[in-house]
Amino acid sequence: MKFYISAAGIKRVTISSPGGAIGKGGGGCAAARRFPGRTLILFLLMLAIVLPFIFVRFAFLVLESASVCDSPLDCMGLRLFRGGDTSLKIREELTRALVEETSQDGNGRGQKGSLESFDELVKEMTLKRRDIKTFASVTKKMLLQMERKVQSAKHHELLYWHLASHGVPKCLHCLSLRLTEEYSVNAMARTRLPPPESVSRLTDPSFHHVVILTDNVLAASVVISSTVQNAVNPDKFVFHIVTDKKTYTPMHAWFAINSALSPVVEVKGLHQYDWPQEVNVRVKEMLEIHRMIWRRHYQNLKDSDNSFIEGTHEQSLQALNPSCLALLNHLRIYIPKLFPDLDKIVLLDDDVVVQRDLSSLWETDLNGNVVGAVVDSWCGSNCCPGRKYKDYFNFSHPLISSNLLQDECAWLSGMNVFDLKAWRQTNITEAYSTWLRLSVSSGLQLWQPGALPPSLLAFKGLTQPLDPSWHVAGLGSRSVKPPEEILKSAAVLHFSGPAKPWLEISNPKVRSYWYTYVNSSNIFIRKCKIMN
Repeated sequence: MKFYISAAGIKRVTISSPGGAIGKGGGGCAAARRFPGRTLILFLLMLAIVLPFIFVRFAFLVLESASVCDSPLDCMGLRLFRGGDTSLKIREELTRALVEETSQDGNGRGQKGSLESFDELVKEMTLKRRDIKTFASVTKKMLLQMERKVQSAKHHELLYWHLASHGVPKCLHCLSLRLTEEYSVNAMARTRLPPPESVSRLTDPSFHHVVILTDNVLAASVVISSTVQNAVNPDKFVFHIVTDKKTYTPMHAWFAINSALSPVVEVKGLHQYDWPQEVNVRVKEMLEIHRMIWRRHYQNLKDSDNSFIEGTHEQSLQALNPSCLALLNHLRIYIPKLFPDLDKIVLLDDDVVVQRDLSSLWETDLNGNVVGAVVDSWCGSNCCPGRKYKDYFNFSHPLISSNLLQDECAWLSGMNVFDLKAWRQTNITEAYSTWLRLSVSSGLQLWQPGALPPSLLAFKGLTQPLDPSWHVAGLGSRSVKPPEEILKSAAVLHFSGPAKPWLEISNPKVRSYWYTYVNSSNIFIRKCKIMN
């Protein structure tokens, strides 16, 4: 190999080999490499395919980095080619921001002025280009504010629902007024109840005696009509209605005018009883203690923070129902004195409807016990048909915890068989009064308002369980929803709870079982528009 260097300076270097073909054809141009046109086309085609994907990947990283990193270029420089997932980092950043927001906010409550809707949140984040910490702060405040509004709405809904249950519907008020007027102008409405030829049945033990303590004319009529229509032998039934002085006149007028629709019915007002002075004193003492318990419970609920606790709050409001102070609800503990000539009765509340013949209840063997009641439930094992003892009593007090088990089911009131003869041989009524006095000496903290809690204590160990199909309760509560086959097969449906069947807040589906026995053809029912 030879080197030729030009004297004019180093401007050109020519390299040749001995066997080279110098001077043939294009001289030095023949040694230069050429790129074929086919290769160039293939290269451009590959760029056209790959470049869109690179552009999309680049744009995605830019958008992602704007919300995750302080600087989009930092994130793109780290992640352009490694393709890692940002979800973990986003989660960590969001968690850190929420923790910082909670620590700064103290109790974690949202502040006033937070955004009201998700659309406002999107606009705020988009227009002002907020970082993730600001996003977490604003979102947390908004969610907490919405949560408080939901809880407040639930609380007010429940409160208004219970207030609605305390009122007397216009149609029932109309019925009482019209019947009172009828009593004064119609001699038939003042007819003696029962007629003289049936008076002997009032104390005859061979008949089925049903006792109803009520001041609701329409409810009493449904109880009696449903019992009679489903009875195999209606003539065997004798109904004893005990009412107050203000309701006595319309109650008497209704059953005097409709005497053909029912067997023997006795309507008696409390003012017609001639009790010894000792009984009057004990009844007044009983009512005063129940009022004291009611007032204390009301004050405790009023002084609370009104925080909504589903279930617990509902029970507290239900315990404050005005019926807890009604004399007729508390007089059942004095039934042996109300009916001194009867040995066995069935006590029915006025908010029940009867769907089967009740005759076999009088043949039920109570095994020496005083009261027969449903304890087990249609809903299976470990499921109380009503409530457990812990729903009525304060088990933090030793007097309660030493006498009852908090998870044990309480027996249902509303449909009960009472052996009055066995009752008179016990001290149940005296035990009831003793527990009331113990409640006073214990600061009125033993149980919630109502007649049932002290009754559960007084009848402890003297209850005979009945088959669950006899009595389905809780139909006046929103939480109890028995299957339709259970409702149809039950002997007695009990609308215990605020939503009585004659109120508009009651469940229309369940209410239809009760309205079946309302006498829609009665002139007073039509004039007062009860069926509407």
